[in-house]
Amino acid sequence: MPQNLRVIITGASSGIGSALAKLYASRGATLGLIARRRIELEQIVAPFPGSVEIYPADVRDAAALQAAAADFIAKHGCPDIVIANAGVSVGTLTQLPEDLRAFQDVFDINVIGMVKTFQPFIEPMQQARSGALAGIASVAGYRGLPGSAAYSASKAAAISYLESLRVELKTSGIRVVTICPGYIATPMTERNPYPMPFLIDADTSARKIAHAIDCGKTYTVIPWQMAIVARVLRVLPNWLYDRLLLRAPHKPRRTDNI
Repeated sequence: MPQNLRVIITGASSGIGSALAKLYASRGATLGLIARRRIELEQIVAPFPGSVEIYPADVRDAAALQAAAADFIAKHGCPDIVIANAGVSVGTLTQLPEDLRAFQDVFDINVIGMVKTFQPFIEPMQQARSGALAGIASVAGYRGLPGSAAYSASKAAAISYLESLRVELKTSGIRVVTICPGYIATPMTERNPYPMPFLIDADTSARKIAHAIDCGKTYTVIPWQMAIVARVLRVLPNWLYDRLLLRAPHKPRRTDNI
């Protein structure tokens, strides 16, 4: 990993985001950490030396993200890497009117939140003709998972959005990296009531994500075994996919606000 990097990470207070923050901090990066929970952010960075800016903000709040970007750039310059990691995963059922809010929140955080994260950094990166925008999508975006319609659809949208952005910025000097994790041991997955093949811990996933960004990859699935599973699922005919997933357990729904 290159030294003296300037790195922005959203969703940095737990899970993959926290692991990425610790990894980059341990290697001397200047960090801008964005998450809703200030106390957790402060706890993450306390053991590490170096420059760390903390921005308690919700990725649904474009003004807050623009202010955070302006503050970081004014203090440290244009970031080398922006990682749009913030995301939520909840069970949803379309027939339930009370789940409409969950659908809206999942899309607002997982897709529009990624757009709002990248937006204030693109012009400065274009001026510098350098930088990487990395979006955390998911292999769940390859096929629709029953009981997880909002999550699967949002991650499919994230994959397509990142691909569009990659082509748009191809000649600008900015790299766009699509990261599709499989099952990662985080607070978001610990409630899953079903087996999670090829489960890896958050620290391992962070190392693999950082390595993919460093190596100049444009698209990667983590871990590699899930890439095989995802490709197989993608080519299954609908009748077989439906039969295999018909009785699959559903992710628990949430009745509180996201």
